Amino acid sequence: MKQWGFIATWCMAFDACFEASKELAIGTKKASDIVEHAIKKIEDYPFYKSVGCGGLPNTDGVVELDAAFFDGDTWDFGGVAGVKNIANPIGLAKKISTDRFNCFLVGEGATIEAQKQHLPFKNMLTERAQKAWEQKKQDILLKNLSPYDGHDTVGAVTLDQKGSMAAAVSTSGLFMKKSGRVGDSPFSGSGIYVDSEVGGCVATGLGEDIMKGCLSYEVVRLMEEGLSPMEAGEKALNRFEQKMLKKRNHCGAISLAILNNKGEWGIATNVEYSFVVSTQDIPATVFIAHRKEQKTIIEKASEEWLQAWYKKTHRDTITI
Repeated sequence: MKQWGFIATWCMAFDACFEASKELAIGTKKASDIVEHAIKKIEDYPFYKSVGCGGLPNTDGVVELDAAFFDGDTWDFGGVAGVKNIANPIGLAKKISTDRFNCFLVGEGATIEAQKQHLPFKNMLTERAQKAWEQKKQDILLKNLSPYDGHDTVGAVTLDQKGSMAAAVSTSGLFMKKSGRVGDSPFSGSGIYVDSEVGGCVATGLGEDIMKGCLSYEVVRLMEEGLSPMEAGEKALNRFEQKMLKKRNHCGAISLAILNNKGEWGIATNVEYSFVVSTQDIPATVFIAHRKEQKTIIEKASEEWLQAWYKKTHRDTITI
């Protein structure tokens, strides 16, 4: 059997990873279609507070969504930003990825294109997310808390048995962000990058910092020079964080999920971070990563951890 693989950010991608692994093992569907379907599954699930339906609103109480699709064979790239009530932003990103001149659309222009493409629309602000927004507004006013929290972008990189690779990302961005704010996620080279001849990388974390280093591109560049996914991820992140500390005295949360064209995977992170992986050798599995002395430590998520995550994620109210 030829090599195949799927890696995605955060535990919320487990069900999508499980389904993707079945398709990849059969070997009849393309990486580009599989990764789109995986991200759509996550966008559609209302209990995930940082992606799609149920995503957390901006400061005005509006859910603005960003997404991007990248085909590693053709370098077809599509990005959308600041879109509202498009049921699957990743679907629109993939649709426009083949357009040579209009592959990145924002706001109203993206909405018009989605209508032309007959893509589904729905209200993406759930009652649960509305309650979280109202509570956050009170906390900011009464407790003088920072408004910014909750930026768990879902991103995935896929390798099929024919050697084709694709990547996709989707997010509602920072909770309580300013209207129109866009992070790294939909930008080629920052939140997403893939080349079927080398590999791919997706990022999650504080977009304002990630985009300063174009980290997804940098990881793929380092893999092209011969580094393994783990080596490339750690080298890119460590070097970038050192520069950030030197120039700005701080560096936000950054996590990277990486897959090369051999089916080898890697992770780099400066926070505790969950991710999912499946290859021909590993069934769909949730792992936890954290950093210790400039090294990423990875362990399989325990049953207790998974149960606690599920309870927290599926409660009626969101704790931020």
